[in-house]
Amino acid sequence: MKKITAALGILSCALAGSAAAQTNVTVGGLVDVFAGSVQYSGEAGRRAVVNSGGMTTSWFGFKGNEDLGGGLKAEFALTGFFQGDTGASGRFGGDTLFSRDANVALAGGFGRVELGRGLAPNFLPTVLFNPFGDSFSFSPLVIHGNVPTFAADGSLRWGSTNAADTGWSNQIIYTTPKLGGLTANVHYQFGEQAGDTGINNVGINALYFNGPIGLTAFYHDAELRNPIPAVSATRQKTVMVGGSYDFKVVKAFATWQRNKNELATTGAEASTDKLYSLGLSAPVGNGNVLAAYANTKRDLVAAADTKRNTFSVGYDYFLSKRTDVYGVVMADKLEGFDRETSVGLGIRHRF
Repeated sequence: MKKITAALGILSCALAGSAAAQTNVTVGGLVDVFAGSVQYSGEAGRRAVVNSGGMTTSWFGFKGNEDLGGGLKAEFALTGFFQGDTGASGRFGGDTLFSRDANVALAGGFGRVELGRGLAPNFLPTVLFNPFGDSFSFSPLVIHGNVPTFAADGSLRWGSTNAADTGWSNQIIYTTPKLGGLTANVHYQFGEQAGDTGINNVGINALYFNGPIGLTAFYHDAELRNPIPAVSATRQKTVMVGGSYDFKVVKAFATWQRNKNELATTGAEASTDKLYSLGLSAPVGNGNVLAAYANTKRDLVAAADTKRNTFSVGYDYFLSKRTDVYGVVMADKLEGFDRETSVGLGIRHRF
């Protein structure tokens, strides 16, 4: 009986070990808070702030996968943004609990199919091909493309060039297998509007990394969006290309993008944005010197054209693999308004 009991104990341990190997769930996130002085060009006044998300938007959540056998895996992600300075949920008021990710997927030799809320096609090409990454506070490319600026009365001073959000809900994403360093993602977002199945967002991006070379491109045709500024537009078509090269002593970045917005009434062109960016990252000590520039020219059919240029320089120092400290100075100029500067000193910790 003792031998049988011991054998059953060994078998149960082996089965438990096998199950544990097949299923993996992790809890993780990031907290990023900075102190400084902020004023974008066109804003009424300067603000002394302790703000969340200087270099990366703070987030937390759950990710996991299960080995289904035969090279097939089930995956899920439930992650949400929060504001590290106040503890409030979301990037802004009205953001959902899991606004970063809320999806389930199957992955295998065929690639990966994801259902739910996930990245928009503009996100990875934008944040991987500028030295400030996904900084919605100090990256010139991200600010021009994805961050609106408001006047003191709440009116929109600068509308982001990308009409659609950096994440899309109600979408299907197909990711190809990696082919010699090349990966592509095909996005389709359902409009879910009763009686009109033709209102949707579609997009595709491609990412290529091989040694020191990085290349990217994305395209989207967006009818579901954040408001497009200054025009009564219902559709945006955007194309972007970018590249990077690591010279070891410095890594260089460059992107070019064109956004075309169409009028709601006739479908004629209402406005066009042409945006380019340049940047570099140079290893110095236990960190990196960062510098980036973005320039946008906005052509409006029914109003005066406008321009914006923004330059940022900073240093990001790693105290450990999980924790870094950074300092950034940014100069921003919107045509018709004074150039304004912002500064920030922050701490970022990954868990």
